Amino acid sequence: MAAPGKIRLIAGKWRGRKLDVIDSPGLRPTPDRIRETLFNWLQQQIVGARCLDLFAGTGALAFEALSRGATEVVMVESNPNIIESLNQHAETLGSEGHIIQLADAIGWMKQGIKGFDIIFLDPPFGQGYIEQCCTIISEQSLLNARGLVYIESEKSLSLPDGWEIRKQTKAGNVQSALIEPAD
Repeated sequence: MAAPGKIRLIAGKWRGRKLDVIDSPGLRPTPDRIRETLFNWLQQQIVGARCLDLFAGTGALAFEALSRGATEVVMVESNPNIIESLNQHAETLGSEGHIIQLADAIGWMKQGIKGFDIIFLDPPFGQGYIEQCCTIISEQSLLNARGLVYIESEKSLSLPDGWEIRKQTKAGNVQSALIEPAD
């Protein structure tokens, strides 16, 4: 287990590498166990995938995806201090497949940049972002055909119409789910 203030990349080319986590209000790194479950779910889709990490935070999901073979990950984060930390992580790892955007996630999505295979959605809790983001993802057609969205939320998960849960787990007070557009 990584020391407090660090995240550990679990598998892939950067397996075992540890990255510092800055002290920032509301920053919740996705725990190792949840990331391991998520990437077990995604093992058939991650290699060669183009990913979007909204509310990127520590970058744990983005860098884990790149470590496991994703071709590109766009990280969107609104906090300049966290952006600086993400840039340091990318440099430390020698990452080439990342794009780091200083932007509000909602506004960024409304630009309609399409073509994502996997979208990571781990927003601040209790602010209604899950439903709002899922609606925008649908309206803007951000996902490729057979694309998936990973969600981390508190309590029970409430999805807007047009989405269905493919896989789901719970750890403590955190609900995690892999969702897809309903047919």
